[in-house]
Amino acid sequence: MTAQIISGTELAKEKRAQLAKEVQQLKNAGIEPGLAVVLVGDNPASRSYVKAKQKACEEIGIRSVLLEFPDTITEPFLLEQIERLNEDDSIHGILVQLPLPRQINELNVIEKIAPEKDVDGFHPLNIGRMIAGQKAFLPCTPYGILYMVQSLGVEIAGKHVVVIGRSNIVGKPVGQLFLKENATVTYCHSKTKNLAEMTRQADILIVAVGKPNLIGAEHVKKGAIVIDVGVNRLENGKLCGDVNFDEVKEVAGYLTPVPKGVGPMTITMLLHNTVQAARESRREKAHQ
Repeated sequence: MTAQIISGTELAKEKRAQLAKEVQQLKNAGIEPGLAVVLVGDNPASRSYVKAKQKACEEIGIRSVLLEFPDTITEPFLLEQIERLNEDDSIHGILVQLPLPRQINELNVIEKIAPEKDVDGFHPLNIGRMIAGQKAFLPCTPYGILYMVQSLGVEIAGKHVVVIGRSNIVGKPVGQLFLKENATVTYCHSKTKNLAEMTRQADILIVAVGKPNLIGAEHVKKGAIVIDVGVNRLENGKLCGDVNFDEVKEVAGYLTPVPKGVGPMTITMLLHNTVQAARESRREKAHQ
């Protein structure tokens, strides 16, 4: 039995078609969803991510504005630019592409973004609301992962979810999202002893550490859903995930590929959050 491949590309295509209709409805009501992307410096990976985000916005009719700054800018200057975006009614979502140069404190920048425009879902207020089960913008990669698993039509409640990785961007929040769906969640990380023993208990295994081919067939329970969040570039220039795809596909029930797995869903959920932000701003205007 070979695992069924979960195509992020296909899922993203369906979701984006639905979002394009929602964008058109907002435009008909006089609101053009707007996303501002702030890029500091000339990191090639960041530039390529930003390009993909802009292209996706264009596809579904969201107006995207790119603000580019050299990596020599000061933190006060950047915070000032964000404040201007906070006050701009035509901008519904603000995204600052990370990482930032050393002289700038990333947390200060994230906290400066108005929570109602924080479409990345990184603001401490949105994280806190998410953990408390309140309405919040959900971080895009964890949200995309949940969407992928839900698309399979499997019952999440009561399942054992094992997350490898504890970053603030993926590991921690993704566990919280599955907890909210009534799964039992275990976190593993670099200090976990007997990793394979833990991961073999997972009905749903989410791997987000950034180590090529860390997870092999011996780590996976037969028939498990395996979500590979890692994107690693090998010496030969090829991309691979944290999961040894060829080995694990012989054991898992479902498996995401790298590339074309989680990546397209991350950007799609960013679009989803931006459309939500535009819709909320319309509601606020109606109440004023």
